[in-house]
Amino acid sequence: MGAAEAKAAILANKTALGIEFGSTRIKAVLVDDKNQPIASGAHEWENRYENGVWTYSLEDIWTGIQDCYQDMAKDVKAKYDVELESVGAFGVSAMMHGYMPFNKEGELLVPFRTWRNNITGEASEKLMELFNYNIPQRWSIAHLYQAILNGEEHVKDIDYIATLEAYVHWKLTGKRVLGIGDAAGMFPIDTTKADYNQEMVDKFDELVAPYGFSWKLRDIMPKALVAGEDAGVLTEEGAKLLDVTGKLKAGIPMCPPEGDAGTGMVATNSVAVRTGNVSAGTSVFAMIVLEKELSRPYKEIDMVTTPSGHLVAMAHSNNCTSDLNAWVNVFKEFAEAMGMEVDMNKLFGTLYNKALEGDPDCGGLLSYCYFSGEHMTGFEEGRPLFVRSPESKFNLANFMRTNLYTCLGAMRVGLNLLF
Repeated sequence: MGAAEAKAAILANKTALGIEFGSTRIKAVLVDDKNQPIASGAHEWENRYENGVWTYSLEDIWTGIQDCYQDMAKDVKAKYDVELESVGAFGVSAMMHGYMPFNKEGELLVPFRTWRNNITGEASEKLMELFNYNIPQRWSIAHLYQAILNGEEHVKDIDYIATLEAYVHWKLTGKRVLGIGDAAGMFPIDTTKADYNQEMVDKFDELVAPYGFSWKLRDIMPKALVAGEDAGVLTEEGAKLLDVTGKLKAGIPMCPPEGDAGTGMVATNSVAVRTGNVSAGTSVFAMIVLEKELSRPYKEIDMVTTPSGHLVAMAHSNNCTSDLNAWVNVFKEFAEAMGMEVDMNKLFGTLYNKALEGDPDCGGLLSYCYFSGEHMTGFEEGRPLFVRSPESKFNLANFMRTNLYTCLGAMRVGLNLLF
């Protein structure tokens, strides 16, 4: 599409805006009515490890999305000489899972506990036994029950529990809803009803009844929606929160907020039965759309859904590129120390291609890229490790090959079961 057609689409509101909170970048993409990208923006951010918890602050979230939106709006202005005031449709996606509990005043009761935390082992085991269903440590229900087991004071004051995108959508629309794909990362889903599994909801309420909380589980969880359902519109308050210049108008229809698994499935056209995809970044996961239920629960495999509610088996590893990127940055520092200018795309490409020259067994080198804990192999905290024996073939090709292999090693545990 040419600039004139793109400008016409923007002025006619024949556009859709998507904003995603990734682990290291917040991205905004504006597409036309043929789903062609016509403008984009980004904001770099990073999680923090504070008091034993991987987290992002609320300030990080809002300054990040505001900067990302402004970067995209500036791209529109630069390309088409248009001040962006509205779009045809809008949606938010983000890293799945985690724990954001709020009280009736809308205050966050504890710092956001992201998917990266491996601090809910006891709750995960007990809920898996109760439900006869795999409950990964990063799921919201595991975080909630672990907080109960820990005797945390805030639990009695909970009015709403959200994931990151459920929280952002709530603030932009006033609606407590969540796409079914990420709802499946909070609590098990009954795919025949496209809703939380009521039998398991009842079991959980019964489990925690002796604590005497004023809430029931459904009271504090977002409503699960499938793709295409009404998820509200951007409110006046939400428009001001997103666009600090005040140009953006309210009333834009919004789709159910979804997790990064859902966006990965849609982006790769892997939403039909017997299709699958791999998403590799700070974490890595493979998603296979199933024809039927697994024969039994496996701790190594999450059961989630497509945005339309079909069953998906996910093999997920907490660790992928963080340690690899750290090694590449060492090579960058070396090159700069030698007085060279470094093109990061060329550096990554050179090192990745060098790995193709390595031995099939990586020359006997071993690497474990556990920057954070790794639930797939039972590690609570991260300890990146590179080791070799005196007999190992220690060269650049083997070094890069083993660091690339370890990025996918833990995920392969789950894929072996599916194979």
